[in-house]
Amino acid sequence: MADSNDSIPLYAEKIYLGGKEHHVRTRCGSVSVIVYGDQDKPALITYPDLALNYMSCFRGLFFCPEAAYLLMPNFCIYHISPPGHELGAAQICETTSPRSVDDLADQILEVLNFFRLGAVMCMGVTAGAYILTLFAMKYRDRVLGLILVSPLCRAPSWTEWFYNKVMLNLLYFYGMCGLLKEVLLQRYFSKEVRGTADVPESDIIQACRRLLDKRHASNVMRFLQAINGRPDLTGGLKRLRCRTLIFVGDSSPFHSEALFMTSKFDRRFSALVEVQACGSMVTEEQPHVMLIPMEYFFMRYGLYRPCHLSGSPRSPLTASCISPELLSPESMGLNLKPIKTRVSLEV
Repeated sequence: MADSNDSIPLYAEKIYLGGKEHHVRTRCGSVSVIVYGDQDKPALITYPDLALNYMSCFRGLFFCPEAAYLLMPNFCIYHISPPGHELGAAQICETTSPRSVDDLADQILEVLNFFRLGAVMCMGVTAGAYILTLFAMKYRDRVLGLILVSPLCRAPSWTEWFYNKVMLNLLYFYGMCGLLKEVLLQRYFSKEVRGTADVPESDIIQACRRLLDKRHASNVMRFLQAINGRPDLTGGLKRLRCRTLIFVGDSSPFHSEALFMTSKFDRRFSALVEVQACGSMVTEEQPHVMLIPMEYFFMRYGLYRPCHLSGSPRSPLTASCISPELLSPESMGLNLKPIKTRVSLEV
C-alpha cells in the first residue's frame, strides 16, 4: 500500500462551481481530482469513460437537483480524471511511459491515501467502471460499494478490439476529428438523443462535442490503449463482497457485457437496473432514473435523503453498520431480474 507521503501535495488549485481541483502527483504521473463538499463526510469517488471527465460524464447526474439533494448532504465527492482528461489538461509528454489499467487502479489508491480516506463508495462509467472494479478487486478493504454504469469486465471482444483499433488509428493520424467524435458519441448515447436527418441532435450531444474538442488526441490514445489491453476480471467477481448496483441502457453497445457481468457477481450482493431508450451514459441521458435505486442502495449504509438540507445526516459509511439481513437483494429494494424503466422520450 502506498504511503501518503509518496503523493506530493497539489501544485495547482482551481475552483469549478464550488469544487476545488487538486493535482495529486503519483508514481504513475499527476492525477486531477476535483473535490465537492465537506471532507468530513463519507467519500464517493467517480471515474469517467474514455475521452471524458466529470463535466462531460457526471454533470447530468450531479447537477440534477434531486440527485444533489440525495448525494451532497451524504457525501464528499471526489471526481478523479484519467491522466490528461481533466479540464484544460496539457498534452502528456511523449517520453512518458504508457500506463496499464493496473497503473490507473493503483493511482486511485494513492489518491485515497493523499486525502487520507478509508473505504469509499465508487461510481464509474464503462471504462471508468472497469478501473473501479479492478481497484475493488486489488484493494477490497478500500471499497464499500460499487455503482457501475454500462460496465466492462471481460477482455475486449473482437468487435470492440476492432473499433478500438479504428479509434486509435484516427487519433494517431487525424486527432480529435469529426469521424472519431461520431464513433465516441455512438459509444456514449442512444440514437434518440444523437438526432437524425429530420431530428436535430440534443443539447447534451452538442455540449459533449464541445468538450471532446478540448481533448488532446495523444492523451485519449493512452487511456484507450490501456483499456484495449485490459485483462478479464470475470474470475474475481464472485469473490467481491462489496454491494454493487449496475445501470445499463438497453441501447448501449455494452448492454450484453453488463448483463454478463451481473450474472457473474454473487447474487446476494448485486442488482441490475436496465434503462429503456438509453445509451451507455445513463448519468447524462436519463440521470433521474438512477435516483430511486441509489436511494435504496444508500439506505442500507445508513444514509438517507434528508427532510431538509440543513439536516444532513452524519452517519458513518462503514461496513459495520450493515446487518447481515440487509445484504440480501430484496433488502436493497431491487429485484435481481432486470428492472425495466420506461421513460418518455420527451422527458
